[in-house]
Amino acid sequence: MQLGVCYYPEQWPAEGWAEDARRMRELGITWVRIGEFAWSEIEPEPGRLEWGWLDRAIATLHAEGLKVVLGTPTATPPKWLVDAHPEILAVDEHGRPRGFGSRRHYCFASPVYRELSARIVTLMVQRYGQHPAVAAWQTDNEYGCHDTVLSYSPAARLGFRRWLAQRYGSIEALNAAWGTVFWSQRYRHFDEVDAPVGTVTEANPAHRLDYRRYCSDEVVAYNRMQVAILRAQSPGRPIAHNYMGFFTEFDHHAVARDLDIASWDSYPLGFTQDRAGLADDEKRRWLRTGHPDIPAFHHDLYRGMNGGRWWVMEQQPGPVNWAPWNPAPADGMVRLWTWQAFAHGAEVVSYFRWRQAPFAQEQMHAGLNRPDRVLDQGGREAAQVAQELQQIATKTPLRGLRVQAPVALLFDYASHWIGQIQPQGADYSVIHECFRAYGALRGLGLDVDVLPPDADLAGHALIVLPALLHVDEALAARLAAGTAQIVVGPRGGSKTAQLSIPDTLPPGPLAALLGLKVTRVESLPPGIGEPAAGLAQPLPLMRWRERVETAGAVAEACYADGEPALLRHGRARYLAGCPDVDGWRAVFERAAADAGLPTQRLPDALRVSRVGSLTVACNLADEPQTWQPTGAASALLGGPTIPPHGVAVWQTAPAG
Repeated sequence: MQLGVCYYPEQWPAEGWAEDARRMRELGITWVRIGEFAWSEIEPEPGRLEWGWLDRAIATLHAEGLKVVLGTPTATPPKWLVDAHPEILAVDEHGRPRGFGSRRHYCFASPVYRELSARIVTLMVQRYGQHPAVAAWQTDNEYGCHDTVLSYSPAARLGFRRWLAQRYGSIEALNAAWGTVFWSQRYRHFDEVDAPVGTVTEANPAHRLDYRRYCSDEVVAYNRMQVAILRAQSPGRPIAHNYMGFFTEFDHHAVARDLDIASWDSYPLGFTQDRAGLADDEKRRWLRTGHPDIPAFHHDLYRGMNGGRWWVMEQQPGPVNWAPWNPAPADGMVRLWTWQAFAHGAEVVSYFRWRQAPFAQEQMHAGLNRPDRVLDQGGREAAQVAQELQQIATKTPLRGLRVQAPVALLFDYASHWIGQIQPQGADYSVIHECFRAYGALRGLGLDVDVLPPDADLAGHALIVLPALLHVDEALAARLAAGTAQIVVGPRGGSKTAQLSIPDTLPPGPLAALLGLKVTRVESLPPGIGEPAAGLAQPLPLMRWRERVETAGAVAEACYADGEPALLRHGRARYLAGCPDVDGWRAVFERAAADAGLPTQRLPDALRVSRVGSLTVACNLADEPQTWQPTGAASALLGGPTIPPHGVAVWQTAPAG
């Protein structure tokens, strides 16, 4: 458990760097990320490399014992490069090149930009790959931010045709997979296939899904190119990339396979207002704290990559600049978010940024320090965490702590794309359905692994598929052969890999496990609910309703018209409608009891997590709350009365 910070020495006078480095060390910072936006400062003109300033910056940080995460600067190609090679620019769905003047203006499919990126990464790693201060690398920055994964450039169009030829082998196979007999869409050869944009009405859904897959694979290939260069010339140093919250435009699991560390950029207040799909009353409720489960959901998602090694590369330290509205965190929340990340297994929590910039696009984004170099509220809370870590480390080791979660929640990026392409209901979102289910599990005090469908599920007593629209035969077989309790949400197994309805109808390969067949579906507009009865409490269902034929499954709850709403077949349960968080919680209580997992309904603003031998409770409420672990426990920080926006930590027996 260590602290870090993001720093931009090129944005400040060099005479202040030494003081910054000293103050970082004194505050308790261990890691400093630099360099990810510095290409124009490294190479102000083609071929003229100015390394001196970066040499001095790294040396200054090293002199204070700080470890550097060096970012490759490819997220921001400089103006001279764009002018010389305009073909590197991403192109939007209307055929317009993305312009220079901000960031992420390149196309992943551009072979020219891939070559230019390889050149600057090679030069950087040749200079710093063996530097004693450079202890880790970050590739690029926030792949795909600002809607830049899907590019429709000439290079992307040609690359897509090659990708299709490799995937299908023959144009006849593509026509069959896409169903191009519909609306006279048949192709004679791959060179006739364009990007799925500009059509009069919606493009072929299988065409759109394959374009999403192709663009995701281009991100994977671009990242893999950088990783190969870094590994060859800087061996032994871990490589990370910083993902984002509720961002699904490429397959993060596929990118992570080439990395050592998954990291993400945690901005709970912005995500609460802008990305989580919350109702207005929820946005008001969590205005200054953020929704309790937004950071945790992503912590557990990224912990599910790279063998459990993950960081927060950017932690919100105060008000941000990019959401529709940008409230300030309540006092104590920066500290709470930091401890929450550690409680989910983070190795490092790094704050963005060291000092608020008084200029350019992010001048309204707070840092640990104000623009006048005075420590801000977030900085004071970071210093408090550093002191608390030092205090606890005298009583118990804080390295190598792992989460042993009894519950696995399966999330798949391709299923999310399927749901976007054919939502069938305007407010349907795969990731939001998964988030609701996750919140219900966390509200019962359960630790959760968020995993891809091909993950090893051994050791999990409860496996949840909230919205896995495509399920392959291999996963269905593994679920059937296991012993875990299983809960499947509506639309599970409802689509093939090419976004068609399975020949046997949904739930496709899960039919034998679930003992049912879905024969009709309908989406419901906002405000329309179909409550079900049969559990200890009402089961409100909304957004989606299904009619099923049973083949061994029995109803545990039914709609008012007598049709099954919750069905059980052996170890497996199936929901024939979309529940809210309370509905998910009622279902999970039954499944957890059958799995032998103890649960406890927590207050909506209290969350409890276990990492190694530590139990951490976070109180996001505006008033004190009382909670403590059952059994033997020694308080390391705080106690059973947890103050508003406060944290308590106990030493308990390791989970599992």
